[in-house]
Amino acid sequence: MECVVKWGDGMSFIAETGSGHMVAMDGAPEAGGRNLAPRPMELVLAGAGGCTAFDVVMILKRGRQNISDCQVSLKAERAETDPKVFTRIHFHFTVTGKGLKADAVERAIKLSAEKYCSASIMLAKTAEITHDWEIVEA
Repeated sequence: MECVVKWGDGMSFIAETGSGHMVAMDGAPEAGGRNLAPRPMELVLAGAGGCTAFDVVMILKRGRQNISDCQVSLKAERAETDPKVFTRIHFHFTVTGKGLKADAVERAIKLSAEKYCSASIMLAKTAEITHDWEIVEA
Protein backbone atom coordinates (compact mmCIF):
# COMPACT_ATOMS: atom_id res chain seq x y z
CA MET A 1 0.00 0.00 0.00
CA GLU A 2 1.28 3.44 -0.88
CA CYS A 3 0.23 7.05 -0.47
CA VAL A 4 1.71 10.44 -1.33
CA VAL A 5 0.71 13.48 0.72
CA LYS A 6 1.41 16.93 -0.75
CA TRP A 7 1.28 20.19 1.12
CA GLY A 8 -1.09 22.71 -0.43
CA ASP A 9 -1.23 26.10 1.21
CA GLY A 10 -1.70 27.11 4.82
CA MET A 11 -2.14 23.79 6.59
CA SER A 12 -3.99 21.93 3.83
CA PHE A 13 -2.73 18.70 2.29
CA ILE A 14 -3.85 16.44 -0.54
CA ALA A 15 -3.25 12.70 -0.27
CA GLU A 16 -3.16 10.57 -3.39
CA THR A 17 -3.62 6.92 -2.56
CA GLY A 18 -2.01 4.00 -4.31
CA SER A 19 -5.38 3.20 -5.89
CA GLY A 20 -5.38 6.66 -7.49
CA HIS A 21 -7.89 8.44 -5.26
CA MET A 22 -7.42 11.85 -3.72
CA VAL A 23 -8.36 12.98 -0.22
CA ALA A 24 -8.11 16.54 1.09
CA MET A 25 -7.12 17.34 4.68
CA ASP A 26 -6.91 20.66 6.49
CA GLY A 27 -6.14 21.99 9.92
CA ALA A 28 -8.22 24.02 12.32
CA PRO A 29 -7.98 27.81 11.96
CA GLU A 30 -6.17 28.10 15.30
CA ALA A 31 -3.46 25.85 13.84
CA GLY A 32 -3.17 27.83 10.58
CA GLY A 33 -5.72 25.85 8.59
CA ARG A 34 -8.78 27.17 6.81
CA ASN A 35 -11.19 24.42 7.91
CA LEU A 36 -11.75 23.32 4.30
CA ALA A 37 -11.49 19.55 4.82
CA PRO A 38 -11.40 16.90 7.55
CA ARG A 39 -8.51 16.79 10.01
CA PRO A 40 -6.12 13.87 9.53
CA MET A 41 -7.24 12.21 12.79
CA GLU A 42 -10.88 12.50 11.71
CA LEU A 43 -9.93 10.49 8.64
CA VAL A 44 -8.26 7.85 10.84
CA LEU A 45 -11.53 7.54 12.78
CA ALA A 46 -13.58 7.47 9.57
CA GLY A 47 -11.27 4.78 8.20
CA ALA A 48 -11.92 2.60 11.23
CA GLY A 49 -15.67 3.09 10.78
CA GLY A 50 -15.50 2.25 7.09
CA CYS A 51 -13.32 -0.79 7.71
CA THR A 52 -15.64 -2.32 10.31
CA ALA A 53 -18.84 -1.44 8.42
CA PHE A 54 -17.40 -3.14 5.33
CA ASP A 55 -16.70 -6.27 7.38
CA VAL A 56 -20.14 -6.35 9.01
CA VAL A 57 -21.98 -5.97 5.70
CA MET A 58 -19.79 -8.60 4.03
CA ILE A 59 -20.19 -11.11 6.88
CA LEU A 60 -23.97 -10.64 7.04
CA LYS A 61 -24.32 -10.95 3.25
CA ARG A 62 -22.23 -14.13 3.24
CA GLY A 63 -24.47 -15.42 6.04
CA ARG A 64 -27.47 -14.81 3.76
CA GLN A 65 -28.93 -12.15 6.02
CA ASN A 66 -31.29 -9.75 4.26
CA ILE A 67 -29.35 -6.56 5.12
CA SER A 68 -30.33 -3.30 3.42
CA ASP A 69 -28.33 -0.71 5.41
CA CYS A 70 -25.51 -0.44 7.90
CA GLN A 71 -24.45 2.68 9.71
CA VAL A 72 -21.77 2.97 12.36
CA SER A 73 -21.46 6.06 14.55
CA LEU A 74 -18.12 6.51 16.28
CA LYS A 75 -17.33 8.63 19.32
CA ALA A 76 -13.71 8.96 20.31
CA GLU A 77 -11.66 10.50 23.07
CA ARG A 78 -8.02 11.49 22.68
CA ALA A 79 -5.14 11.93 25.07
CA GLU A 80 -4.74 15.51 26.32
CA THR A 81 -0.98 15.59 25.72
CA ASP A 82 1.13 14.72 22.69
CA PRO A 83 0.96 12.30 21.09
CA LYS A 84 -2.81 12.81 21.22
CA VAL A 85 -3.68 9.21 20.45
CA PHE A 86 -7.19 7.87 20.70
CA THR A 87 -7.80 6.57 24.22
CA ARG A 88 -11.43 5.48 23.86
CA ILE A 89 -13.56 4.72 20.81
CA HIS A 90 -17.18 3.62 20.91
CA PHE A 91 -18.79 2.09 17.82
CA HIS A 92 -22.60 2.10 17.60
CA PHE A 93 -23.98 0.03 14.72
CA THR A 94 -27.45 0.49 13.27
CA VAL A 95 -28.12 -2.46 10.99
CA THR A 96 -31.27 -2.45 8.87
CA GLY A 97 -32.86 -5.37 7.08
CA LYS A 98 -35.69 -7.84 6.92
CA GLY A 99 -35.74 -10.52 9.59
CA LEU A 100 -32.13 -9.98 10.64
CA LYS A 101 -31.04 -12.39 13.35
CA ALA A 102 -29.62 -10.69 16.44
CA ASP A 103 -27.02 -13.40 16.95
CA ALA A 104 -25.82 -12.99 13.35
CA VAL A 105 -25.41 -9.22 13.76
CA GLU A 106 -23.60 -9.66 17.07
CA ARG A 107 -21.32 -12.31 15.56
CA ALA A 108 -20.49 -10.11 12.54
CA ILE A 109 -19.53 -7.18 14.77
CA LYS A 110 -17.44 -9.43 17.01
CA LEU A 111 -15.63 -11.01 14.05
CA SER A 112 -14.85 -7.58 12.65
CA ALA A 113 -13.58 -6.32 16.00
CA GLU A 114 -11.49 -9.35 16.85
CA LYS A 115 -10.32 -10.73 13.51
CA TYR A 116 -10.91 -8.70 10.36
CA CYS A 117 -10.90 -4.91 10.88
CA SER A 118 -7.23 -3.98 10.67
CA ALA A 119 -7.94 -0.34 11.48
CA SER A 120 -9.87 -0.86 14.71
CA ILE A 121 -7.58 -3.68 15.84
CA MET A 122 -4.60 -1.36 15.33
CA LEU A 123 -6.34 1.49 17.21
CA ALA A 124 -7.09 -0.91 20.06
CA LYS A 125 -3.36 -0.81 20.87
CA THR A 126 -3.93 2.63 22.46
CA ALA A 127 -7.70 2.93 22.80
CA GLU A 128 -10.36 1.13 24.77
CA ILE A 129 -12.77 -0.05 22.08
CA THR A 130 -16.44 -0.66 22.85
CA HIS A 131 -19.37 -1.64 20.63
CA ASP A 132 -23.13 -1.72 20.78
CA TRP A 133 -25.73 -2.24 18.11
CA GLU A 134 -29.37 -2.10 17.17
CA ILE A 135 -31.42 -3.72 14.46
CA VAL A 136 -34.01 -1.77 12.48
CA GLU A 137 -36.63 -3.81 10.65
CA ALA A 138 -36.91 -2.72 7.02
